[in-house]
Amino acid sequence: MPVADYQTYCRMLDTAKKNHFAFPAINVSSIATANAVLKGFADAKCDGIIQVSTGGGEFASGTAVKNMALGAISLAQHIHLMADYYDVYVALHTDHCTPGKLETFVKPLIEETKKRRAAGLSNLFNSHMFDGSELPLDENMNIAVPLLQECAACDIILEVEAGVVGGEEDGVNNEDTPAEKLYTTPEDMLYVYEKLGAVPGSRFMLAATFGNVHGVYKPGNVKLTPHILKDGQAAVVGKHGESAAMDLVFHGGSGSELSDIHETLDYGVIKMNVDTDTQYAFTRPIVDHMFKNYDGVLKIESEVGNKKYYDPRSYNKLAEAGMADRVGVAAKDLRADGKTIFGS
Repeated sequence: MPVADYQTYCRMLDTAKKNHFAFPAINVSSIATANAVLKGFADAKCDGIIQVSTGGGEFASGTAVKNMALGAISLAQHIHLMADYYDVYVALHTDHCTPGKLETFVKPLIEETKKRRAAGLSNLFNSHMFDGSELPLDENMNIAVPLLQECAACDIILEVEAGVVGGEEDGVNNEDTPAEKLYTTPEDMLYVYEKLGAVPGSRFMLAATFGNVHGVYKPGNVKLTPHILKDGQAAVVGKHGESAAMDLVFHGGSGSELSDIHETLDYGVIKMNVDTDTQYAFTRPIVDHMFKNYDGVLKIESEVGNKKYYDPRSYNKLAEAGMADRVGVAAKDLRADGKTIFGS
């Protein structure tokens, strides 16, 4: 499973849109979580997207270094090495880079890709996300347009966001966002298309918001309005034709009804971010291991414990398996399981 090149990534996205399914886009922050995602995609016979956020990159670089770009490069290089051992495609993506972090996260990663390309190597990342949702839409696009131009020159796809995803993720707190900002309007989507669609040779994805919220919620607690995506696409297509239908991204899916998720697939959603649920799926087996093997994990009352239980490999293997299984659930929910284009 080589990491997809630009043409293959475009074919992945086109196939998803044509056949009304979406790729799970799973956040990773370590070699263990990256391995879990690779296994999960392969087991589900599903192509997919592996994401690194600013916080995930910083964590991966270690507490002494705390360099988000360097950590992301390290994770990406690991995935490039391991990907060849699986028979599905993956694409590498960065998640939720706000304006204040562009110079320390996305821009250095683009420079790294330029160096790789000059040396005849493949792109480090296939796509990046610029999250300018904290800005007025015109200011958001004023940054996004030149960034897309830079990405297009390197065969990189850019994801942008219009509207605000509620809740909190990776240190970005939108819990007090006014309700009206949680919904992208048709006018917003048309504006984004006309600004970004004018960049020659480019491709972009739009995270439009329709009531989605980051965080942990019981099923049914997140009230979505998927027809907002339908209305926005209709506005774009009505003015610019069928070929203008955008590649849409679904953020904040935890707690969403499966029927709502499936409805969005009919409106052009080709990528859905999954983080909260896979974090839990990774951690839950570790907790179970610690409770069941308490006496072996700890050296209590002058005992020496049991190395078999406190060796980090013992519980990280369980965590990897748990997260891989949850990736498979995401693939099935998004109708992506069994749909790899690898070998076709």
